[in-house]
Amino acid sequence: MTDFSAELISGSGRSNWIRLRTIIMVRWIAVCGQLIALIIAQRMFALELEYGLCFLAIGISVIGNLIAMFVFPENKLLSETENSFMILFDLLQLCFLLFLTGGLHNPFSILVLGPITISASVLSVRSTIIMATIAIVLVTLMLWFHMPLRTEQRFILRMPDVFVYGSWVAIVIAILFSAVYSRRVVTEMASMSQALAATQMALAREQKLTDLGGVVAAAAHELGTPLATIKLTSSELMDELDEIEDKPHLYEDAELIRDQANRCREILHSMGRAGKDDLHVRQAPLTTVIEDAAEPHMESGIDIHFERAKSQNPDDQPPSILRRPEIIHGLRNLIQNAVQFARANVWVESSWTDETITLRIMDDGKGYPSHLIGRIGDPFVRKRRSDRERKQRPGYEGMGLGLFIAKTLLERSGAELSFANGSDGYLPSRDTASPTGAIVEVIWPRELIDAEASRTTSALGENPKITA
Repeated sequence: MTDFSAELISGSGRSNWIRLRTIIMVRWIAVCGQLIALIIAQRMFALELEYGLCFLAIGISVIGNLIAMFVFPENKLLSETENSFMILFDLLQLCFLLFLTGGLHNPFSILVLGPITISASVLSVRSTIIMATIAIVLVTLMLWFHMPLRTEQRFILRMPDVFVYGSWVAIVIAILFSAVYSRRVVTEMASMSQALAATQMALAREQKLTDLGGVVAAAAHELGTPLATIKLTSSELMDELDEIEDKPHLYEDAELIRDQANRCREILHSMGRAGKDDLHVRQAPLTTVIEDAAEPHMESGIDIHFERAKSQNPDDQPPSILRRPEIIHGLRNLIQNAVQFARANVWVESSWTDETITLRIMDDGKGYPSHLIGRIGDPFVRKRRSDRERKQRPGYEGMGLGLFIAKTLLERSGAELSFANGSDGYLPSRDTASPTGAIVEVIWPRELIDAEASRTTSALGENPKITA
């Protein structure tokens, strides 16, 4: 998962999302729009423009598209460099057309935002900055250098200077805003999509481990019959060979076959019993499920304490809950996060009522940073650790992905999560251990995970009475 997460953070390969066919289709649409605009300007408004140069610019785009269609395969994925050159070509072609048709006096000058928005969506930050800088420079040059728009009577169509400069300011601001906004939105969407994919992978892995017991039980059941046949046949063969005195080695071979068949039956019997036990553990007491979730972190060097809430009656027996993979994996990730940032202790406190089941996972660390506590549960919220902390527990590296997976899986099971700090964790540590750091509270409606409630809702009910 580490390599996968690192690739998500770096965003490598994002430019390879765009196919050449997509760029070709968008360019065909732009060519049609440009041709329609020039025809309307010539036929309906009788504007005096450099139509030869305008159609030349459009023709270059058409030739480029035709070359791309016939030379490269339709499903070709563009690299970062190829994408950059494609978008840069479209930007230069559009600005050249605007130069020939009035510059910023042309209302279509706002279309400069198109290549920048695409660049921010698919290219790297460096390429987007370069593309936005080129666009701003070209728009600024068109402020003074452009071919004027002339009517058939040779009148020049131009806006007042205050509107031209206002358009320039608006376009520059729009370039910067659209670049930042598009980049932010696309990054958030990509991170969320990949984090959900990682969540699904984690759940699938946990589900496979849970289903392994059923597979073992089924295999033991299916192999029991042929082994019984082998044992019966070998026993009958031994009875027949016992009467033949001159072939004792055949009797020994038959006896060996029977003994090995008995051994295989014993092994399969134990495997089948373990598999059936695992199926029965699909429901278990709440405390057992908590301990199972915390088991991989018991040897991490941090003391994990399992407690009941002070308000809980000590004589109450813990409820039996469904041992669902998302609950196990979600709690395991929450406990791992607590272990990662704890000084020496982690507490897992449980309580229950007739309506709810509540867990509180606490540690004695510094707690959540105040500027990040509102974003807890978002994917890839990283809290950097010092070199000293890395040396103490090199196996842990907080990226936010674990908390996101835990929150998503537990919410899928019906839980509500809340995150808080016990106290100011940045104060000097106390002499006695106390949960002064991060606190995660997980609350389920009891009917969603209680095994007794689940059994009741899944019952078929009484058979209907049949009357003659």
